[in-house]
Amino acid sequence: MTSAPTPKGERRRQALVTAAADLLLEGGFDAVRHRAVASRADLPLASTTYYFGSLDELVALAVEHNGNRELDTMRERVDGLPQRRRGGEATVDLIVELLVGPEEVDDGGRERLIARYERFLASARHPELRDVQLRLRAQLDDLLAEVLRRSSRIVWETRLRRLVAVVDGVVVGALSEVDPDPRAMVRAMLLDLIDDLAPSRMH
Repeated sequence: MTSAPTPKGERRRQALVTAAADLLLEGGFDAVRHRAVASRADLPLASTTYYFGSLDELVALAVEHNGNRELDTMRERVDGLPQRRRGGEATVDLIVELLVGPEEVDDGGRERLIARYERFLASARHPELRDVQLRLRAQLDDLLAEVLRRSSRIVWETRLRRLVAVVDGVVVGALSEVDPDPRAMVRAMLLDLIDDLAPSRMH
């Protein structure tokens, strides 16, 4: 990759990453092409090859950009969460809000969910995305663990992984159905499991 030492160069590079990230959310991996990214960023076509060594590099940066945007929103929510004992329903509602998203009047939440799980699958096929996905997933797990701790719940790493696996499976199943409702399906499943996967602290 050609370095971008100047502030103008760095702004252009970031504009291209943001454009690629937006295209990724709107149309998936097939939407991220040199010409489309340059057009969205309102920059010359040659800029995409000047600032990035390959399209794969740009895609990986766009994936991380979107993942970090998600995590920033989640982190802001968790940081404002008070420490107190929560029952099963209240704890599950927080987990659903964090991992599936809040109820929204538009379709943005569904598109973000689709993009997240496309990212998971793509990382299995593309080694350049694997490290990005591992970093993002570790941060997401940390945020989930913090929600449980602030709800006076016990956090065990193996059970935390099971909880995440349940959510992932339910969401993927819901997204593949006609008229899916991932939030309701995840909530119903977790209500039956939360006290086993993350029991309340007794004192």
